[in-house]
Amino acid sequence: MRRYIVKRLCIAFITLFIILTVAFVVVRLMPGSVYDDPNLSASVIAILEKKAHLNEPIYVQYWYFMKGILLENDWGTSVKVEPGVPAFQVLLSKMPVSLAINLLSLVIAIPLGMAAGILSSIKKNSKTDILISFGVILGISVPSFVFASLLQYILGYKLGWFSILYKPTTSFLGQLYSITLPVIALALTPVATITRYLRGELIEVLNSEYMTLARTKGLTQKQAILRHALRNSGIPMVNVIIPMFANVLGGSMVVERLFSIPGVGSLMIRSINANDHSLTIAILIFYAAISIATMLIVDLSYGLIDPRIRVGGKEK
Repeated sequence: MRRYIVKRLCIAFITLFIILTVAFVVVRLMPGSVYDDPNLSASVIAILEKKAHLNEPIYVQYWYFMKGILLENDWGTSVKVEPGVPAFQVLLSKMPVSLAINLLSLVIAIPLGMAAGILSSIKKNSKTDILISFGVILGISVPSFVFASLLQYILGYKLGWFSILYKPTTSFLGQLYSITLPVIALALTPVATITRYLRGELIEVLNSEYMTLARTKGLTQKQAILRHALRNSGIPMVNVIIPMFANVLGGSMVVERLFSIPGVGSLMIRSINANDHSLTIAILIFYAAISIATMLIVDLSYGLIDPRIRVGGKEK
């Protein structure tokens, strides 16, 4: 197991390095200059580009970029979004609200999705199952930003129950109230996804021989599902639930923009529009690191959920 963990970590770092390289090349080849400012003269722009090595070939720029990261832990400085502030410092200042929204949406989505999946599998082909399946189709097919717009219009504008835009406040309840609509919008698709996969797994498991044996031993349907069915459905569900954080984080970009939330998603859009290259690369690496970390957790969690699984080594 230890060798497998080391191997997976090495693959993760190599993958991250490749993504970093591709991100650097793509961002630097984008049209426009990071110093494209009408208030600056051509001579001043030339001096700034020379200082940042932007007048050098792309491979020379890449050399200085990687040298700064590996030897000086320098990811560059924001030039337009927050001039003069280190790129990762800008990113860190926007992380708390984005992580809060995404984590809360998953905290809501996982139990609701599991409850709906269990109920749908038990009530297979009933009116309840049909209603839940219809909601699952809507949740999977409709993007989160469409739900966000509808919630914003109905619950925010028409009914006035929630604020339409994000309002920063020092009060915990005030913050929670302010992010309620974006959290709900981001939670709907994960709820539908979990319900769909868990329903399919449980329907197959409930018809298995060992579930029939569990019932004949005196276990109620609820006890059999909680003790046996859910555990055996856990392995495929892990592959769905854990990467969901990265998926929700990516989907929150537009949602944050709709609600004017000062998070990583809206920062990403601003940095791309402003040609703030260092900040854009830092944010791309943040998203890539989250995605790679979630997939690594999925791989390592298999052996913990099911002791029969042995990865990366011989059985002992």
